[in-house]
Amino acid sequence: MHAAEYRALMLRAYAEEPVAFTSTVAERMPLPLAWWAARVAEHAQPTEMVFGALVEGRLVGVAGLRFSERERTRHKAFLYGLYVAPPSRGQGIARALVEAVLAQEGATPGTRIVQLGVMQPNAPALRLYASCGFRPFGTEPHAIRVGERFVSIIHMWCDVGSPAA
Repeated sequence: MHAAEYRALMLRAYAEEPVAFTSTVAERMPLPLAWWAARVAEHAQPTEMVFGALVEGRLVGVAGLRFSERERTRHKAFLYGLYVAPPSRGQGIARALVEAVLAQEGATPGTRIVQLGVMQPNAPALRLYASCGFRPFGTEPHAIRVGERFVSIIHMWCDVGSPAA
């Protein structure tokens, strides 16, 4: 995956879906391309990974997986930044990205749990995550502020070490 494509897709995501992300265009646009490249670079011992979905050679969807580096929480990882461009939605790309994240997490020695946060008004995302085995464990009220509106985040988790995952 190329850093410039990833950057462009995520800046589009932040602009078009401001209630779906904690990051904003204003925060991310000034970051150098090297920052984006570091996120998508392949490493032997990665602390995070970005999965991409290509359609006809174009990047149309992404999802990130960040591993915990702390000794007592190394069994957990966090799914972040799931986005599929509107023209490519409804084709199973988001599900494939979530499944790729879960498969990677399950194949990573010592890890067992994937967590994520989804904005409360995002019913399609909540349904997708629930259908992939995620369960809610709490709601953070007023988690982000978008203009004058506050949005809550529903925290979810999936045990990739269990037979049902």
